[in-house]
Amino acid sequence: MHHRPRNRRRLALALCLALPATVLHVTTAAHATAAPCAWMDTTKSADTRARTLLDASTLEQKMRWLVEQPAAEPQRTQFPDGVVYPAQVACAPALTYTDGPFGIRGDTGVTAFPAPIAQAASWNPSLSTAKGRAVADEAFRKRRNVFLGPGIASGRTPLNGRTSEYLGEDPLLSGDLAAAEIQGIQKGNPQAPVLSVLKHFVGNEQETDRTLSSSNIDERTLRQIYELPFEIAVKKGSPGGVMCAYNQVNGVHSCENPTLLTDHLRGTIGFGGFVVSDFWAVTSTAPSLRAGLDQELNKPTYWTPEKLRAALAAGQITTAQIDTAAFRVVRALVSAGLFDRPLPATAAANVSSAANQAVARRVAEEGGVLLKNEAAVLPLTGQRRTIAVIGPTASRTPTNGVSASTVCSATWLMPPGGPYVDCPNPVAPLDAITARAARDGGRVVFDDGSDPARAARVAASADVAVVFGYYTAGEFADLPDISLDGGGDALISAVATANPRTVAVLETGGPVLMPWLGKVKAVLQAWYPGVQQGNAIASLLWGDVNPSGKLPQTFPASLSDLPTAGSPRQYPGVLPGGGTTRPEGDQSIRQVDHAEGLKVGYRWYDSRNITPLFPFGHGLSYTTFSYGTLTVTPPRTDGRQPVKVRFLVTNTGQRAGTEVAQVYLGLPAQAGEPPRRLAGWARVTLAPNASQMVEVTLDPAAPNRPLSYWDAATDRWVTPPGRYAVQVGASSRNISLTGAFQIP
Repeated sequence: MHHRPRNRRRLALALCLALPATVLHVTTAAHATAAPCAWMDTTKSADTRARTLLDASTLEQKMRWLVEQPAAEPQRTQFPDGVVYPAQVACAPALTYTDGPFGIRGDTGVTAFPAPIAQAASWNPSLSTAKGRAVADEAFRKRRNVFLGPGIASGRTPLNGRTSEYLGEDPLLSGDLAAAEIQGIQKGNPQAPVLSVLKHFVGNEQETDRTLSSSNIDERTLRQIYELPFEIAVKKGSPGGVMCAYNQVNGVHSCENPTLLTDHLRGTIGFGGFVVSDFWAVTSTAPSLRAGLDQELNKPTYWTPEKLRAALAAGQITTAQIDTAAFRVVRALVSAGLFDRPLPATAAANVSSAANQAVARRVAEEGGVLLKNEAAVLPLTGQRRTIAVIGPTASRTPTNGVSASTVCSATWLMPPGGPYVDCPNPVAPLDAITARAARDGGRVVFDDGSDPARAARVAASADVAVVFGYYTAGEFADLPDISLDGGGDALISAVATANPRTVAVLETGGPVLMPWLGKVKAVLQAWYPGVQQGNAIASLLWGDVNPSGKLPQTFPASLSDLPTAGSPRQYPGVLPGGGTTRPEGDQSIRQVDHAEGLKVGYRWYDSRNITPLFPFGHGLSYTTFSYGTLTVTPPRTDGRQPVKVRFLVTNTGQRAGTEVAQVYLGLPAQAGEPPRRLAGWARVTLAPNASQMVEVTLDPAAPNRPLSYWDAATDRWVTPPGRYAVQVGASSRNISLTGAFQIP
């Protein structure tokens, strides 16, 4: 197979430390009883109902809520390793947890949605809500009602194997889109309730030694870059749960870190749900409970009744702490409706409805990013043209084990491998392009790309060549680089040399290097485009859907431009002896120093004046847009009232299109911030020659705190006096309008 080689020892360690993130439990209906269940009174508040249930519970029954499996199966009493609980109180719901950023994992008959990074590239909160409704619909009908997702990270390095699972490098963009998806999951259908668990809190930015590493982050950076997207998602989305991460933060495990879980998450951020661990991320009994963890994922290991009673006897924990954790879990389940709407008696065989397939297609279409388009080679137009389609991922038929299914989703790196979400029969690009070309009387010739010279000959005979490049990535390993797999660079170069009208379509989980960029006329970034990939890609190539996607993550021109480049202490981190290669059997903690501080993603490139290959926010259209008439009001403010940024966007081209107009803000120099931060955006759809006045509000009280920075000395958000620079444009590097306002 043309997959990049992986570090076998590191992957073996990961396999020992983690389980597949989808575990389907066999559950039974709620236990019937003649006695009334007072906690089922829907006229009472969630707090009252949870308190009533726990007041009627024994200590061991309360302990059940502290671990996934006994919480999920109320009447089961025997658990792995001889752990025994009494049966749960009556009327407790059956629960089934599922992993799901890409769709329902570990089952058939489900929709493989495009990668979350494609969702982020849409910059469309309403589409994230629609996706949330769709995945919750499929989860419930598959008997899953606790959904482990969406996920947030901060895009510190594109080498992170799970880049495709997250929502980009900016706190505001990822936080807003996560909040919108959570709303869709939890409120999409009250008759089929599903609880959302936001993950992974926090600083989980690499797969390399994720269970044996410490992310060392200064407080200001921790608050502004890594915690802020969670704060936005929590305050705007209200997830029922938050999952703590595998890694340590500043030398303390995330799942037993009171600074993170109690002071920050529950204190500053104001999270009111329950905190659940990642699989086997609990490393203690008493310290994790005292820190604010509420539930151990999977089977009872550190939080068995025996270990909890031993900690009680030793005075390390109190019954009140057990009660508090159980209360948080029960209250969240009641609030989400899981007590009142039981799961179906049986799981449906196929839950991938036409409506959900349509959502998947929309995400792929709106998330596709047109990076380059010289000489208007796109959209494809004209009658009776010959189109060469080249590359293994274009076809449903595997070439050396690689096909359209390979890039349908991220790759599950645990045997037997394959896509994260079942995707046996995606709409292959070759099939969709062939059908679309036939509508114009055209024809398609195909080459699988296994022989670049042969592919070049096929390309030379065509009017236009569409060549597909890919790389695979996923959980359990980072990428050694961000080059294409399977000789993709040589293939694209050969095809482009043979045909001057070459379009490259990239199916990757994140940024990719493009040494052939100057040879091709157009580049379409399709990410991992899901089950509807062929239809979406064809519609974008022909302009049946005008591209509107914008990059949620910076594409570097070289790995040497990354903020971590040349510094092993920053990435992948160093071991106690100073090296980066872990000896066999060594369990020491890798120290990963986030010395770049606030300079993550576009903030790094702007601060160092490094020109990226493609900047954050970049994306072209088949029409053009202009910006004008900027006003910022009030011009002077006290720092507490909202600031209105108004500007005119005009479609100056010949076809309708959607522009994502972006507003960036530069804080006064005394704040010591990078040059700009994303402060807001608006999706504007316009007919040719039409204009629209756009208003973006910068509210100092909003969860993204647009006018403030975290002052570690005073332990609070501070709004500095001085001049605030307002910048409006089509990307972080394509600024058309500038203005300012003043805080005395």
